[in-house]
Amino acid sequence: MNEKDDKEQGAGKAPEAPEGQAKKGEEILQVLRKSADFTRELLKENERLRFRVAQMAEEMASSGKGEGGVESALVEELKKKLKAVEEEKTKIAARFQEVEKENADFANRYIEIEQENNVLANLYIATYQLHSTLDLNEVLRVIIEIVINLVGAEQFGLVLLDERSHELRAVATEGISKNDIPPVRLGEGIIGTVAKTGEDYFSKDINAPDRLNPLFPMVCIPLKIKERVIGVLVIYSLLQQKDAFTTLDFELFNMLAGHSATAIFSSKLYTESERKLSTIQGFIDLLTKQEAK
Repeated sequence: MNEKDDKEQGAGKAPEAPEGQAKKGEEILQVLRKSADFTRELLKENERLRFRVAQMAEEMASSGKGEGGVESALVEELKKKLKAVEEEKTKIAARFQEVEKENADFANRYIEIEQENNVLANLYIATYQLHSTLDLNEVLRVIIEIVINLVGAEQFGLVLLDERSHELRAVATEGISKNDIPPVRLGEGIIGTVAKTGEDYFSKDINAPDRLNPLFPMVCIPLKIKERVIGVLVIYSLLQQKDAFTTLDFELFNMLAGHSATAIFSSKLYTESERKLSTIQGFIDLLTKQEAK
């Protein structure tokens, strides 16, 4: 009985097994469902993250492209400004060169004007000195000073034409003796030819070896009253510091050609008139004394 009962009791407990298994299966299903839900959530999150990554990559690409465009625009703008600055620099440089050239022209012109003023001042002084006296010796002295101080000649002489003998004779010299310049007939040699033609003579080589030869001067300036030649200024050498003639020299030569001739001619006429007047006055005094007796 007891064994039967135990068997019956054991047989009565057997049906409980499916219920426990079902419960456990339900628990497993719930776990699986949660796992599936969690997996789905993971997949969704993964998809969302992938979409976000793609979106961010696109944004970054768009942003990079935008920055490149802005940078390109800035570069183009800077290039334009640089080109404008270069053009302005070129214009300024060209204008600077023009101003430099104008300044050089102004400076050269200023020097020329200053030289012209000096020439005019020297010519005025020389002309005034030449016509300030009627004494022939004083006139000759002034001419000598002009040639020394203004022309810069070292050895030269002044020869006058004797209209009776048609010879040119030295009346004043500097650096050489009057006897060193022999008389020259009108039309002979360089000096005689200049006196006859009335044209200036300038040697091509002022340092020629025969320069100290009295018959071969480096310069001959005829002293003329209109077309009438009364003498010649002959120059044989220049001072050591002077190696060429300047514009002032030629202006002085032109002045000497006319004003010196006028001053010499006037002083000679005055001297002759004074001599004649003295002679006439002597006769008058002699006649007066005889009448008084």
